[in-house]
Amino acid sequence: MNFDFSEEQKALQSEVQRFLADRSDLSVARAVLDDASMSHAEAVWREMLELGWAGIAIPEQYGGVGLGYLELCVMAQELGRSLAPVPFSSTVYQFCEAVLRGGSEEQRGAVLAAVAAGETIGTLAFAEGVGFPAPGRIKLRCEQGRLHGEKWPVADAMIADAAVVLAINESNEPCLCLVDLAQDGVQRRALDSIDPTRNQGALVFEGAEAQLLGKAGDSAWAVFRAVLDAAAVLFAFEQVGGAEACLQSAIDFANERNAFGRPIASFQAIKHKLADVYVGNQLALSNAYYGAWALASGADELPLAAAVARVSATEAYENAAAENVQVHGGMGFTWEADCHLFLRRSRSLAVLIGDPGMWKKQITAEFERKVA
Repeated sequence: MNFDFSEEQKALQSEVQRFLADRSDLSVARAVLDDASMSHAEAVWREMLELGWAGIAIPEQYGGVGLGYLELCVMAQELGRSLAPVPFSSTVYQFCEAVLRGGSEEQRGAVLAAVAAGETIGTLAFAEGVGFPAPGRIKLRCEQGRLHGEKWPVADAMIADAAVVLAINESNEPCLCLVDLAQDGVQRRALDSIDPTRNQGALVFEGAEAQLLGKAGDSAWAVFRAVLDAAAVLFAFEQVGGAEACLQSAIDFANERNAFGRPIASFQAIKHKLADVYVGNQLALSNAYYGAWALASGADELPLAAAVARVSATEAYENAAAENVQVHGGMGFTWEADCHLFLRRSRSLAVLIGDPGMWKKQITAEFERKVA
């Protein structure tokens, strides 16, 4: 049985890798980091839109390319490797997925076509400060089609045109709402982040008009959790890509840096570090493949596969980023070295859709459910 990607998918991955190496190398991420006025690499994002990347997994009837989750996974891996500072994940992994899973046919047709055409940047607004939301802890309210409350942190909040927002209705049931962020009832506030190349912000709703996305109650909560599971798999591939880039960076430096008359890569202590990172990366990649299979096939195992992929990839990326700094030694801690770019991204992705503790609880819950 072959669990690898197909030749066509590998060809897509190679094309994405070549584009990002040419248009979005680490100098682009550093430029966004160094310039507080830049929220993302707009020129790179525009080129991605022209190539149809935003609509890669959107069905053709909604104006997309009509490829699947596996193609999206190979793209995510390369986006993570390059640290591309673009709103791809918030728009494609989260916003589009929520509309696809929860929206009506009319909403899908209108919203997804705009994303595929490059007219809309989207995001998913679910967090309300520290801690992960639960149906009984959501404070933002949707009353008579208008939102009242605040969501933060929200990925790409400062540049998004629309959002799917998790709220509660008049009956205190969870619901998902589709919101145009350009209206007067929405205020934005930029937030400081460990990784400014992926901007974070707060969205304040003061009577903003909203459309209900699907049904309220258990149905809405199930859609929300399914969206997070799908995003967890895709972010796992981003994290694997970043971890692989860290390992390659450490290997390259260890082969170039000499100490006591020979490359430091020849020393056993460095070899052991790099070997441990490699093992962690391969374990994360295997679990990401498991998640990709479950996502693409619509398997009932998706909640378990997504959580396993998420935890494994988070741990692998954080370890790879930290060890890359260590292998670079004193140089690794400087602003001029690229190590901190990966360290920032690894820490940012680790908490973006719930911290590892939340996903470990999901693993436990899924095993208990299977045993029961």
